Amino acid sequence: MMARLSIVGAALILSVASAAAQATTSRAARFVDSLLARMTLEEKLGQLTQLPGRWGDTGPVVPEGGEGEIRRGQVGSFLGVFGAGYTRRMQEVALQSRHKIPLLFAHDVIHGFRTIFPVSIAEAASWDPQAVEHAARIAAIEATAAGLHWTFAPMVDIARDARWGRIVEGAGEDPYLGSIMAAARVRGFQGTDLSAPNTMLATAKHFVGYGAAEGGRDYNIADIPEVTLRDIYLPPFHAAIDAGAGSVMASFNEVAGEPVHASERLIDGLLRAEWGWNGVLVSDYTGVLELIPHGVAADSASAGALALRAGVDVDMVSRIYLNKLAPLVRSGRVAMRDVNAAVRRVLRAKYDLGLFADPFRYSDTTRERQTLLAAEHRAAARALARKAIVLLRNEGRALPLSKSLGTIAVIGSLATDARSSIGNWSAAGRAEEGVTVLEGIRRAVPSARVVHARGADSATADTSGFAEAVRVARDADVVVLVVGEHQEQSAEANNRAFLGLPGAQEGLVRAVRGAGKPVVVVLMGGRPLAISSFADSVPAIMHAWYLGTEMGNAVADVLFGDANPSGKLPVTIPRTVGQVPLYYNHRNTGRPPVANQKYTSKYIDVPWTPLYPFGHGLSYTTFAYRNLRLSAAAMRPSDTLIVSVDVTNTGDRVGDEIVQLYIRDEVGTLTRPVKELRGFRRITLQPGETQSVSFALGSKDLAFHDAALDLVVEPGFFRVYVGSSSERVEEARFELVDPRRCGKRVLRREVPRFTWPAKSRMGAVICR
Repeated sequence: MMARLSIVGAALILSVASAAAQATTSRAARFVDSLLARMTLEEKLGQLTQLPGRWGDTGPVVPEGGEGEIRRGQVGSFLGVFGAGYTRRMQEVALQSRHKIPLLFAHDVIHGFRTIFPVSIAEAASWDPQAVEHAARIAAIEATAAGLHWTFAPMVDIARDARWGRIVEGAGEDPYLGSIMAAARVRGFQGTDLSAPNTMLATAKHFVGYGAAEGGRDYNIADIPEVTLRDIYLPPFHAAIDAGAGSVMASFNEVAGEPVHASERLIDGLLRAEWGWNGVLVSDYTGVLELIPHGVAADSASAGALALRAGVDVDMVSRIYLNKLAPLVRSGRVAMRDVNAAVRRVLRAKYDLGLFADPFRYSDTTRERQTLLAAEHRAAARALARKAIVLLRNEGRALPLSKSLGTIAVIGSLATDARSSIGNWSAAGRAEEGVTVLEGIRRAVPSARVVHARGADSATADTSGFAEAVRVARDADVVVLVVGEHQEQSAEANNRAFLGLPGAQEGLVRAVRGAGKPVVVVLMGGRPLAISSFADSVPAIMHAWYLGTEMGNAVADVLFGDANPSGKLPVTIPRTVGQVPLYYNHRNTGRPPVANQKYTSKYIDVPWTPLYPFGHGLSYTTFAYRNLRLSAAAMRPSDTLIVSVDVTNTGDRVGDEIVQLYIRDEVGTLTRPVKELRGFRRITLQPGETQSVSFALGSKDLAFHDAALDLVVEPGFFRVYVGSSSERVEEARFELVDPRRCGKRVLRREVPRFTWPAKSRMGAVICR
């Protein structure tokens, strides 16, 4: 009886909650519609206009155009400026406008605000979505304390080409891992209640295919088959939207000859009509204006008309909507319904953030002083930075280092580069508040003699520091060689044609290695680097990325064994740039590579295999996988298959292992990838401890888009792989059977508005 009552009570609570949510939505709609009906066309276009803020010597200043534009209701939002006192002053000006519509303040809060966490690709290397969500939550707490309402994050672009500079901002090459991280970041930024004063609007960017830029050159075109678009590049956006992302940013690139900022098919068609999303679509910086050099608009007015018709709600920076669209609307060349729809979405975002109820809720100077760089925030940044470090090589158990060493040589200009330590897009982060690698090592071993030599800079070919570096190395017990990229060699517009160590650093590695002392290489950077020239000749290599405010402490924690490394690569590391693009979930071809067969798909001068595969990462302990088992040898589309494996810590240290599950569809109506990540689990094991780890596979995990762009699952045999990387796996096999003998089942029929006339019910199972 009690169980029945509790079930009834739970149902009643859900019903009441649903009714309350509907009532809130109804109130919001009535409020927005009432306000919209009273606005002039120019005021509406003002809401769709986002302008850049300005900074003076002592902080943000009155933006270009002055306060008059704000009072006239001609600005809807600003980007790039923050500060609780400043945003309060600007909101006071906005409340002098005719309708008293508050402003939105936006910024690129990517991997922290004042407390800087590891860059996004490094966070993905942790394979810890809970920790990544917590990092985004802290970033939102700090950013909102400084007056911000809206972040242009997370970047969820899939990147398979390490030459592309912005690979640093995403989660790497895999759509499954990327989707998990996208959802985690959205939840962290937006919290459970967007009206709370410590949550902010999240933006999934860049929609879509930005990471597929040809040649790895930022802003370049992306030629993506529709099936690949849906199976690889779109899933992280879908995950972000499912997690509640209130904003999406259009990408600079074109897809199949169509610039995204002008794509009705992708924005109003796929994103809104097909997926049912109704948030704010913001342009990228001058993205609307750039429709002119793209070659689809003759002038700025035409560019604005194309973008608004496609569904771009907010014109960032270029002022085209405000300055050019009013005559086009009045003449009927631009539909008023498109203007109203865009304004309605912007006003609804401001309503959901609680700004109409209290425009100053994000402008509390006391909260700002108490929140930024709090001790618990730095502790969380250090914990995540430890998890983000990937141990690539550790021959002869060179690591961890002993704290009783007499002399440690720390070599490399990056070892003291505080600005690079915090990485790109570091919001309000300050280099002087960060901990460099050299400083972290000195803190960790105060009794040791720690000597630094600059050696070589990553930006020049200057070798004048080699002699000092070799001398210091010869006098030391061990060398920690910090090499890689400085932060201006990574991120937006920082694309590279070569992936080796830049500057004279490869020569520095050779010179220091010749000193005859044990060498530990610490790689800094925002992309996978091709390090074949020394990968097999130094005992230990760790990929430390840019780890943020606590970088030096986290690196020292791992170097000296206070933390056991557990990070795994979210990208494939090539042997040479000539292999790029290189990614684990490739298709097989009709002639897959075979070492002793000439006419197969490989190179004659280097192996076709990566230097380090996706999912790779070592520990100071070892793990063994045994007894891979399936709950059944066959499953139907309606079944759930349980995949289990026993994992044992066979070493002498407690350690975390990331257990990875991959599948392969052996035969499909379209060619299928050789492996696809479909699950992972982080576990902690004591020495000698064994844990059984289980995963559940359903039809959705086996599905892909067919030639008709339907999401389908096809009967046949599948392989299951479980292990410590995409290559070190145990293998099993099962069959998907369909008693109806359909040949395939359609899990979801994708019917874009501009391709088919109607849309069938989502989730319907259709037998062809």
